[in-house]
Amino acid sequence: MPGIFSAKTTSPSPTTLGQFFLHQNDVKTPSPLLKRSPNPRTKQSTPEKLPVNESPLDNRDLGPFFLKLARDTIASGENPNKALDYASRASVSFERCSGSGLELAMSLHVLAAIYVSLGRLEEAVPVLERSIEIAEVVNGPDHALAKFCGYMQLGDTYSLLGLLDRAISCYESGLKIQIEALGHSDTSIAETCRYLAEAHIQAMQFEEAEKLCKKTLEVHRKRSEPASLEEATDRRLMALVCEAKGDLESALEHLVLASVIMIAAGQDNEVAAIDVSIGNIYLSLCRFDEAVFSYQKALTALKSTLGEDHPSVASVFIRLADLYHLTGKIRESKSYCEHAMRIYAKPIPGTAAEEVARGLTEIAAIYEALNEPEEALKLLNKAVKLLEGTPGQRSTVAGIEAQMGVMFYVVGKYGEARSSFGSAVAKLRASGEGKSAFFGIVLNQMGLASVQLYKINEAAELFEEARMILEQECGHCHLDTLGVCSNLAATYDAMGRVEDAIEILEYILRVRKEKLGTANPDVDDEKKRLDELLKEAGRSRSKKGKSLEKLLDFKSRTMEATRRWSGFGFRN
Repeated sequence: MPGIFSAKTTSPSPTTLGQFFLHQNDVKTPSPLLKRSPNPRTKQSTPEKLPVNESPLDNRDLGPFFLKLARDTIASGENPNKALDYASRASVSFERCSGSGLELAMSLHVLAAIYVSLGRLEEAVPVLERSIEIAEVVNGPDHALAKFCGYMQLGDTYSLLGLLDRAISCYESGLKIQIEALGHSDTSIAETCRYLAEAHIQAMQFEEAEKLCKKTLEVHRKRSEPASLEEATDRRLMALVCEAKGDLESALEHLVLASVIMIAAGQDNEVAAIDVSIGNIYLSLCRFDEAVFSYQKALTALKSTLGEDHPSVASVFIRLADLYHLTGKIRESKSYCEHAMRIYAKPIPGTAAEEVARGLTEIAAIYEALNEPEEALKLLNKAVKLLEGTPGQRSTVAGIEAQMGVMFYVVGKYGEARSSFGSAVAKLRASGEGKSAFFGIVLNQMGLASVQLYKINEAAELFEEARMILEQECGHCHLDTLGVCSNLAATYDAMGRVEDAIEILEYILRVRKEKLGTANPDVDDEKKRLDELLKEAGRSRSKKGKSLEKLLDFKSRTMEATRRWSGFGFRN
C-alpha cells in the first residue's frame, strides 16, 4: 500500500509547481499539495478559460496525452493559460472515456493547481470538490491517496482565500483518511498533524494546536531517531503555542532542546532563528541581558550567512529596537528601527511582500509606543498597500486596519477610526473569523468610535454583538467581556434604557466582587457608577441618561497593538 504523505510545513519556492509536474509520469500519482505563498504571477490578469472542443476527446489516449502536455508546459515556464487548456481537455477526456475514475481525480488536481498558480482561486475550489467526490476510499489505497490529496489541496486553497475555518475542516478530513490508512503512529501522520497545528495557530486556536503538537512529538518519540530534525521543528512549533498561552518557561525549554538538535545537525541559519525566538522569551521574562545576548548572537550569524541586507537581519533589528524601547534607551531603539527600514526600503530579490509588511507593522508598533502615531500610521499604510490583492492575506490586512483604527482613535480622528474598524470587521466576517475573540474586541473598538461620533444606536448594536462573542469565546467573567458589558451599560443609559443599564452594572459589580474582592479600585468605581444610576432612576426613570464620557469604561477602549507572530492584532 503506498504511503499517504502529508503536506510539507515549509512553503515551496515559486518554481515548485513546475518541478512537481516534472515528476508526475503516471496519471495515478496525485499532484503535490499547494504551496502557501502565492505565485509571483498571481497579480497578473489572465484571460478567461480557453474553450475546450470536446468532440475529438472520446479517444482514450488523449487524456494522458493532454495531461502530459499540461505538465510539460508548466515545467517549461511557457504560457500557463496553455497549460490550463491542456489540463481542461485532459479532464474532459478522462470523464468521457473513463467515467468518474482515479485518472479524472488526478487530472482535476493538476487543473486546480494551475488555477491557483494563475490566482483564480475561486475557480479551483469546485474543481477540487469534484475530485474529492470522485475518489472513494473503499476502492483501495490509490483512491484513498487521491481523496487525501484533494482535501489537503482544497484546504490550502481555502487558506489562500483567507477562509481558515474551511481550510482547517479540510485538513481534518484529510488527516482522518490518513489515519485510517496508516494508523496513528506513522511518521507521515506527525507531518500532517504539524500542518494542521500551524493552521490552528494561525486561527489562534491554541488548545487544538497544543494537542496536535503533543501528538507529533509522541509519534517521533516512538518512530523516529532520537534528536531528529523533525523533532526540532515540532518543538519550535510547540514553543510557539506555549508562548501564546503564556507558559514562557515551557516555551524556553522546547526552544533550547530544538537549538541543541540544530547545532548538532550543523543548521546554522535555523540555530540563528531559534536564538531570536529564545531572545523573545527572555524579553517577555524581563531578562534583558540574556535577550540582548541571544539577539546579537543571531544577528552575527545571519549577517555572516545571509548578508547584511537580508530581511531576517531586519527582523532582529526590530527585536533589538523593541528591547531598547522597553529598557528606556530611546535613541538606540530608533536607530535599530531605521536600520530595519533601510533594508525594507530596498528589499533583496525574492523577498515576499508579506515579510516586508510584517516588519513595517512591527516597527509601527514601536513608533506608536514612542508616542509618534503619525509615523506609525505611515508605516501601516505602506503595509496595507503591500498586501492589497494578495491571496490569503485578508485577515492580516484586517489586523493592520484594526491597529490603525486604535491609533486614529487615540489621536482623536474618530471618523477615520470608525472607517478603519469597519473595514477590518468586514474582512474578518468574509474570512470566517466572525466568532473569534479578536473580532469581538474590534467590534468593541468600533462601538467606541461610533459613540464619539454620536451614532449611539449603532454603538449599542456593536457592543451587543461584541458581548455575545466574548462571552462565548472568553467567558462571562473575563475582563474583556466585562469591559464590553460596561460600555453597553453606558450606551443603554444614554439611550434612556436605564433599567437595562442598571441590570448590567449590577451583574458587573457582582462578578468583580467575586473575582477581585470588595477593596479593589475597579469594584469601587463600578459601585459609584451603579449608585449614580440608581439615584437618578429613583428620581425619574424617564430622565435622560448621563453623558457617555462619565460612564464609558475607558480602560477597555484601547488595546495595545501587538507585535507578535501572526495576526497584527491586539493584546491586553
